[in-house]
Amino acid sequence: QLRLAESGGGLVQPGGSLRLSCAASRATLANYAVGWFRQAPGTEREGVSFISARDSVYVPASVKGRFTISRDTAKNTVYLQMNNLKSEDTAVYYCAAKYAGLSNYVTSTADDYDYWGQGTQVTVSS
Repeated sequence: QLRLAESGGGLVQPGGSLRLSCAASRATLANYAVGWFRQAPGTEREGVSFISARDSVYVPASVKGRFTISRDTAKNTVYLQMNNLKSEDTAVYYCAAKYAGLSNYVTSTADDYDYWGQGTQVTVSS
């Protein structure tokens, strides 16, 4: 059973950058579509970046140009590079995965994902 572990969160000043990691174990993440989601207190979970098993990428307009998702197959890890961070980016960030085999399947719907990490806190504040 796939397991996911996020890391890389922390406190950063507005305009700063962070790179989040989603490390997988017990299965090969390359066969999975992966999404990054975030949730701030009192809000619904929001998808911020997605990558298919064939590395097609979808980034919502809300973070496009600031967030980049990528995959390192050798490290069995997916990354979320976040630049020019704003206070409204403060949230717990989660990675999620859904088995996709060799397809180019990707989804931005949280309920479609089967595996989730525990989350990592990102706080953007001066």
